[in-house]
Amino acid sequence: ICERPRIGPHRAAMIERVAAILDLPLERVSIKATTTERLGFTGRGEGIAAQAVATVRLPF
Repeated sequence: ICERPRIGPHRAAMIERVAAILDLPLERVSIKATTTERLGFTGRGEGIAAQAVATVRLPF
């Protein structure tokens, strides 16, 4: 959760890496990003925050 850097240029590589680590097909991995619309410490560029959620159902 941050204003910068943008993950767009890195998204494909991130998906590939997560898929490889979890031994999943690429189409089973989704990576999204958001901003705080310039609110709070992240909006002022004083830091970043992160959240991770993983839901894996086997077999896929």
